[in-house]
Amino acid sequence: ERTVRRPLGNSRMDAMKMAQKKQVLAFDFGASSGRAMLGSFDGNTISYQEIHRFSNDPVSIGGTLYWDVLRQFYEIKQGIVKAKQFGPIDSIAIDTWGVDFGLIAKDGTLLENPVHYRDLRTTGLVEKSFSKIPKEEFYHLTGNQFMELNTVFQLYSLALNRPYQLERADCLLLMPDLFNYMLTGVKASEYTNCTTTQLLDAAKGTWSQRVTEALGIPSRLFTSIVQPGTVIGRLNPETCDELGVDPIKVVSVASHDTASAVAAVPAEEKDFIFNSCGTWSIFGTVVDSPVLNEKAVRYNLANEGAAEGKTSLIRNILGLWMIQESRRQYQREGFDYSYGDLERLALREKPFACFIDPDDPMFVPPGNLPRRVREFCEKTSQPVPETVGQVMRCIYESLAMKYRYTYEQLKDCTGKDYRAIHMIGGGTKDSLLCQMTANACGCTVTAGPIEATVLGNIAMQLIANGQIRDVDEARQIIARSEKVLNYQPTEAGAYRTAYEIYLKALKLS
Repeated sequence: ERTVRRPLGNSRMDAMKMAQKKQVLAFDFGASSGRAMLGSFDGNTISYQEIHRFSNDPVSIGGTLYWDVLRQFYEIKQGIVKAKQFGPIDSIAIDTWGVDFGLIAKDGTLLENPVHYRDLRTTGLVEKSFSKIPKEEFYHLTGNQFMELNTVFQLYSLALNRPYQLERADCLLLMPDLFNYMLTGVKASEYTNCTTTQLLDAAKGTWSQRVTEALGIPSRLFTSIVQPGTVIGRLNPETCDELGVDPIKVVSVASHDTASAVAAVPAEEKDFIFNSCGTWSIFGTVVDSPVLNEKAVRYNLANEGAAEGKTSLIRNILGLWMIQESRRQYQREGFDYSYGDLERLALREKPFACFIDPDDPMFVPPGNLPRRVREFCEKTSQPVPETVGQVMRCIYESLAMKYRYTYEQLKDCTGKDYRAIHMIGGGTKDSLLCQMTANACGCTVTAGPIEATVLGNIAMQLIANGQIRDVDEARQIIARSEKVLNYQPTEAGAYRTAYEIYLKALKLS
């Protein structure tokens, strides 16, 4: 159990705080695994422990890549059963990735397993959609970064190729909302995850009828929208009987995992940059309302929901996926490199030899990623990395440069300067990436907490349960509960020169 506790002054205060101790159960689903985390709050600090972990593997059938949603729900039940041994649970909440969904029939059943966002059914549909709704209008309405995996293009694919599926559906539920429905029977759509769909009117905070009509998507599919921190119901009687538990409250937190992570950034300043770094790197800043100006359109930045009705202005950047998938490829070839081995091999190679664009769709599908790195470099007339170390150095430096590129765009869009980048999530364990980010961006990188998503989930439950006042108080509590590391920029001149080379090589200047 990770916990940091500060003395409260005297034994009587300690006893009072312990008497007020609250426990909540947070389920955090990532693209490859999920966890059930038991969170505790003693009035001063938040602590947590993992009580159940499980694999979250996609399944390919008939050329389509699906999520195994029935197995995922089974694991949720297992987590609830394991939580019983730790005493009363005040609430349960679930966060997941964005964009993916299940379709519910009129009789309340799931029509088919949700399709994985890495499935290729949306290939080419971004450009195709612009014949139905012009690109600039599309962006000004939704404020989203155009990506083929977005929910809107998944639904557009169904409208074009499987319209009968939409005809049979009564409603659509995004992944955390689908699990909440399975637990409670309540159909509702949580705001932060809705903003990942590119179907929400960014200014109004409602589903965009203009977008759905233009792309032939039935507007009746979309349920009412609830804000983070809403108690949407309690465990249904069937689940309570099966698991032998009371009807525990189910809270709809900031259910998009990025939004949960952002709620846990231990920033003291009002204006800050964050990099929620995991399989994806979500690089952005929190603003009071969506930024829909011409610069945001040109930079293809996304406006996604944050807690308390705020907006995260971000770019989704393919992050540790490239390192993870490269390692898997080397393992298939018989080389069992650890992540530490890959870092050391990268550091032995010549710096700034070549760069890739992590946003290029060619890097999204699973498979031989090192080969695609070489193909990209060859296509862009750069030196082609041959060794493992050269490939890894290219990936690391390209990520750092993409962070710098996005950092400059965010400053330009908001007109603000930022004194530090708060790096949160699993990527904070990668010291090489943290240091390269500080070097490339020329500012301090504050790394931590690692478990930001879980902490944000727990904090939003505590807010819903009346134990914490708001997100600002949650940030203060998390700051004293968690350890962070600071990385200072070095090699400023070399990185400035390399950044110019990066812009030229990728034709970004």
